[in-house]
Amino acid sequence: MKTNKLFFYISLMIFTCLGCESFIEEDPRDIIAPENFFANDSDARQGITGIYSVIKNNSIYGQAGLDNWYDNGVDIIEPNRTHPIFAVMGNYTLNEVTADASNQKMSVSDTWQNLYRVILNANVIIDRVDGNAAISDAVQANVVANARFLRALAYWHITNLWGDAPFYTEVLTLEEISKLGRTGKDIILASVLDDLEFAQNNLPPSVLNDQRGRASKWAAVMIEAKIHMQAKRWQDGLDKCLEIINESPHTLLSTYADVFDPTNEYNSEIIWSLDFARDVTGQFEPAFPGAAFAGNNYWRPSLFNPRIRDEPANAADKDPLIAALKANGQEFNGTGLQIASKDFANKFPANDLRRPLNIMDSYAGFPLNHTYLPKFMNLNFETSPRFNHGDNRIVFRLADVHLMAAECENERPGGNPNDAFEYIRKIRERAYATQGEAEAIDGLSQTDFREAIYDERKWELAAEATRRLDLIRWGIYLDVVRNAEFKTYTPNLNIKDNHVLLPIPLNEIQLNPNLLTSDPTNNGYR
Repeated sequence: MKTNKLFFYISLMIFTCLGCESFIEEDPRDIIAPENFFANDSDARQGITGIYSVIKNNSIYGQAGLDNWYDNGVDIIEPNRTHPIFAVMGNYTLNEVTADASNQKMSVSDTWQNLYRVILNANVIIDRVDGNAAISDAVQANVVANARFLRALAYWHITNLWGDAPFYTEVLTLEEISKLGRTGKDIILASVLDDLEFAQNNLPPSVLNDQRGRASKWAAVMIEAKIHMQAKRWQDGLDKCLEIINESPHTLLSTYADVFDPTNEYNSEIIWSLDFARDVTGQFEPAFPGAAFAGNNYWRPSLFNPRIRDEPANAADKDPLIAALKANGQEFNGTGLQIASKDFANKFPANDLRRPLNIMDSYAGFPLNHTYLPKFMNLNFETSPRFNHGDNRIVFRLADVHLMAAECENERPGGNPNDAFEYIRKIRERAYATQGEAEAIDGLSQTDFREAIYDERKWELAAEATRRLDLIRWGIYLDVVRNAEFKTYTPNLNIKDNHVLLPIPLNEIQLNPNLLTSDPTNNGYR
């Protein structure tokens, strides 16, 4: 009964968390009675709107959910104080109990449950829309393609974070779902690739203005390329990257700063971003007890914005700093929780033009206590007040694809590191003032170019939810963390071999003991 109540709650709540994409014109509906729900095109479109709203939840892309599991505790981001939301990864105190942390709305448990909310409801939508005579062929194709893309996205994240996991693509009863054990990661990813192929064949190559926030076919191509790279299928990965580079409408911008300009959020380099809007209340559940202020509006930029009570380094500079901020129409109005690690700040090349967008240790000449990551900040107190931001969440962008193509070319049989460099030439040219600096990694051996790519991805994609997966994929995750320097936490002392995966939360195991059948160690946490 307890398990059934849990999954009933998941189904019941699927569409109560409204997103704020521009394409939302009608309220997404509950699917408690799916046989009565999809009666026309509008119903089907509302169903997809509801699933997009779930991936914008606190525990996935909305606040810091995936940031926790993909960036915290590595060598780029470091919380500036021991906040319970970030401590489990920032300091590797993660275990079955802390993974549950039912009082934290960005816990491992919350991410797990919301990813499976996406899957459960995608399965229902696919089943009820595909072949439904009441829905036009064009809407059927688009809705099913979006549902299969979102299901693939969810399972991709699940395999990244937990490896083997419960897997189903049919409409199962609640009792059947509650008894599922773990399926092998490779089996899941084979189904993910099938979903991605369908999405590529049926999602549009570009998204209209009134559909912003939806994924185009290129987002599906990108995930497929990443899966091939994880499996070291280098030629397949390169082929998919080249599809995006040569056939998509996306182009690299001339400067790094332009990519993150909040006044140009739909620039040509962004392959997929999620829309958020200022002053849209009721989007999210509170992130943690007492955080009602954070439960109403989008507040991820506030994680990166400094907190004025923490700054500046010299007490005598306080009033002059506030005056300087005011003169620029800005405030240090955030939580300052996500800062650059000591290791990242110390190693970021001084001559790299990307550094000012990733390292901020002073403001208007006033030294700061902490070193911040400014590319995700929005300090404008009128257009972006505290915990009420309208900044989009970048999910995928073209620079990542160029870096992926370079790596695939360097690693594939018969590949050439000189050819690989050409895929990232433009990225290097916008990152350095002179041609000589940009070409400093041209002409390297395969081994040396591989190590150059390690750094290039670090500088270009800092805090964009790629670092931990990259390090795991390269087989250097544990070594990098253990040898890094940190200011506040000690992840380098606490990290263990099994931290390459997350534990299944204790509450999930108590509800479904079959989750331990294939692995009684729960990814090494028992």
